[in-house]
Amino acid sequence: MAGIRTLAQARAFVKRVGICGIFADVEGHSLWDATDLPDRQPGERGWGQKVSAVWTWKNLLPARHPDEIFYGKVKGGKAVLMSMARLREHYPQHHLPVRECSPVAQRIYHALKFDPMTTPELRRHLDMTHPPQRNQFERGLKELQITLNIARRNSEEDENDTWVLFREQYLEIAADER
Repeated sequence: MAGIRTLAQARAFVKRVGICGIFADVEGHSLWDATDLPDRQPGERGWGQKVSAVWTWKNLLPARHPDEIFYGKVKGGKAVLMSMARLREHYPQHHLPVRECSPVAQRIYHALKFDPMTTPELRRHLDMTHPPQRNQFERGLKELQITLNIARRNSEEDENDTWVLFREQYLEIAADER
């Protein structure tokens, strides 16, 4: 265990390991496992210190340090934090042109071409709020993250996940592949 107790320590951890899962192990590293804060105690309300910290850090690290840390999903759908150096290595091997993605993923992508949207806004915009379309929407959204076609916008002001095209937020990385 790395003994992480602060945002600064979490930042240093991600930069050192290159990639880590948020709550699950990815390539031998997990922010959850490396965090040394107490779990929720019996009778305690809310999430407890450890869950609250890890959940907050996964959003704050890429928002405060967008040139250093990326939040996304990898094959299998696991959420990860990744250093920019690692993202540069990861992108060419894992990016898939949107035209090769599923029809639902393509619809989601095209809806984001002009404006960022939160997950609920996007779901409503595409009229995919009820099963089975809702499940198809979730799979398409995950597919676009895994294939590095969309990314969560790096903003501390966003209360909900707000999606943008990957190439708009990470133009330098996407341009390197061409």
